[in-house]
Amino acid sequence: MGLFSATAIVMGSMIGSGIFIVPADMSRVLQSPALLIAAWLVTAVMTIIGALSYGELAAMMPKAGGQYVYLREALGPLWGFLYGWTLFLVIQTGTIAAVGVAFGKFLGVFVPSINTTHWLWHIGHVPAWHVGPMVLGNMDLGVNTANLVAILIIVFLTFLNTHGVKTGAAVQNLFTSAKVLALAAVVLVGVVVRDPAAIAANFGAGWKSFWAGAGWNTLHVSQFGGSEYVGLLTILAVVQVGSLFSADAWNNVTFTAGEIRNPKRNLPLSLAIGTGVVLLLYVLCNFVYLSVLPLAGDPHATTIAGRGIQFATEDRVATAVMERAFAGYGAKLMAIAILISTFGCVNGMLLAGARVYYAMSRDGLFFKSVGKLSERSKTPVNSLWVQCGWTCLLCLSGSYAQLLDYVIFAVLIFYILTIAGLFILRRTRPEAPRPYRAIGYPVLPALYVVMAAWICFVLLRYKPQYTWPGLFLVLLGVPVYLVWRRQDAAAGAEAAELETTGT
Repeated sequence: MGLFSATAIVMGSMIGSGIFIVPADMSRVLQSPALLIAAWLVTAVMTIIGALSYGELAAMMPKAGGQYVYLREALGPLWGFLYGWTLFLVIQTGTIAAVGVAFGKFLGVFVPSINTTHWLWHIGHVPAWHVGPMVLGNMDLGVNTANLVAILIIVFLTFLNTHGVKTGAAVQNLFTSAKVLALAAVVLVGVVVRDPAAIAANFGAGWKSFWAGAGWNTLHVSQFGGSEYVGLLTILAVVQVGSLFSADAWNNVTFTAGEIRNPKRNLPLSLAIGTGVVLLLYVLCNFVYLSVLPLAGDPHATTIAGRGIQFATEDRVATAVMERAFAGYGAKLMAIAILISTFGCVNGMLLAGARVYYAMSRDGLFFKSVGKLSERSKTPVNSLWVQCGWTCLLCLSGSYAQLLDYVIFAVLIFYILTIAGLFILRRTRPEAPRPYRAIGYPVLPALYVVMAAWICFVLLRYKPQYTWPGLFLVLLGVPVYLVWRRQDAAAGAEAAELETTGT
């Protein structure tokens, strides 16, 4: 893969359906146009700093496995395994499942029989189980038409990717180009189609309405439906669950480092270009939403404008904007854009994720068969199919949405540890080749660590239902790691004994 394909993986993995629905949830908490934009700018700053920092690690260690390798080399094999374990259990596979089911839901715009309530085989409902602040269970098991579509596209794209990285990259290039054009089209709509009432409500004379509720001394409800009031920096940290998740998966290109041409140059460039372009489009899209729909709305209103951004039907803000601009067929135009977006996102994440489990297997920390490359296609075929199988099970279980709620905290923890590893490797391996050095080091990487640590602290305090389960999932990997290490050591000892006996 060259620079274009690597950049396409970054952009394709980042652009999912989150940007089209997350702003509604964020706006209900923030209740201020300026804070909505500020939250996305915080995400943009953090993500770009993270990408620039990862660029140094990627150029220094251009090997398959990416972040798993960086954590292993900087902090030790346990931390690398815990990342790979969480990636397989939830982060990568859960995201693929969620995006795949979103594809099925939006396909239902054209084929109404495809939805999450049309059951082909309903096994049953798992009741809610309250454990402290957590609510586990509360999900349906079985096959409905939406998750069946998700499974079909996951299996189909896995099959395509087994035919070689060129095939997967070609699909990614095509759909990433289409996704960027779709986002750009939404931005263009905001330039051409504006609603005077929405602009007056969200901006007002001299942007007075825009800045309303965004003062340093303004207090905000800690979370939707809560009763505790917090300051500006805290409320911005609370809503990062949505925006950071929408901008996540930018690091996926590092997983495929072993198959990128001139990775020491192309990896840092693809990370910088990909994250920069996508996040600029994300911020512009939110300005578009504010120019077409009022931020505040009534959940019981019967019109698109009356519901506003806060209560857009099923939180589909972009769909509401397009329907407002192109009455009668705007929703279908948006559905096509989201279908393209989700299809490309699934492909990019399938392509990238399998390379991590391949690297883990080569280190004796995953099934041995996963560490083999196909002689014909030179791709980790077994790793792709193992990933496919677990992802399909998550689709059937209906648990992916709940797991993803829990995982953003764990994702942040691993980002903090990886960037901290940049400081450690500068000290422990000062002579290692570094074709690219992180821009702004040490200030910008340190700023990322501080910002991410603050968000983690706030989430622990104000959203424990999202944080403690994530920590539990990560720590569950410790005994699994010990088992894998013991088995690998036993296998090594047996091989050594056989070699000795044979000689």
